[in-house]
Amino acid sequence: MSVTIKTADEIEKMRVAGRLAAEVLEMIEEHVKPGISTGELDRICHDYIVNTQQAIPAPLNYKGFPKSICTSVNHVICHGIPNDKKILKNGDVINIDITVIKDDYHGDTSKMFFVGKPTVQAERLARITQECLYIGIEMVKPGVRLGDIGHAIQKHAESNYYSVVREYCGHGIGKVFHEDPQVMHYGKPGTGMELKEGMTFTIEPMINAGKRFTKLLPDDWTVVTKDHKLSAQWEHTLAVTSDGVEVLTKRNEENF
Repeated sequence: MSVTIKTADEIEKMRVAGRLAAEVLEMIEEHVKPGISTGELDRICHDYIVNTQQAIPAPLNYKGFPKSICTSVNHVICHGIPNDKKILKNGDVINIDITVIKDDYHGDTSKMFFVGKPTVQAERLARITQECLYIGIEMVKPGVRLGDIGHAIQKHAESNYYSVVREYCGHGIGKVFHEDPQVMHYGKPGTGMELKEGMTFTIEPMINAGKRFTKLLPDDWTVVTKDHKLSAQWEHTLAVTSDGVEVLTKRNEENF
């Protein structure tokens, strides 16, 4: 699969899909509180995407994934499957990952939420991980290489005594959910693909409080930290512009 350079019309469609995905995260925030199940969060998001936004939740039935969103709680790194038995409790942290399809184009984004009052450790991990994402975003412009971005993210995480997950990465996106390039969150400066105007992809660093090693659970989706320490992730869909970057999934609380 090769990298697709998007036209202005295609990026406009991705802008719409990206805004819808951001709106789902904004909508669900008030529901993330102790006592709610991840299954209920999934139902609320599904109903909002399908009935209010008249869009499609991309994860549902994607390669067999059974739900409309991913809910990754505490030591779950990514691809957590919502269910009615998983009840959120005070002190939990959860990543909610939303991908919306509108007019054939995808918008993909995720955010960390605190359930009740977070621990100092959880708050710090979530904050540093968000900083890793923003450091990566700020570097995006034509001529920069993916290895430069991965290196900067890795340097920030490791300088704060965290580790970067290596088995899962960002990805090109457009009409296709996952396309080239693969966007690693570690790397060497001056290596990797050179960014060009019209490229669209996600940056979505997964940062662990402990070691970087992962384990895939028997459901073949849920990925957890091998040492059961906390993990955090933030994600945005981006478009490379003539002189920088546009964050297609920007939320109202953010300033880019």
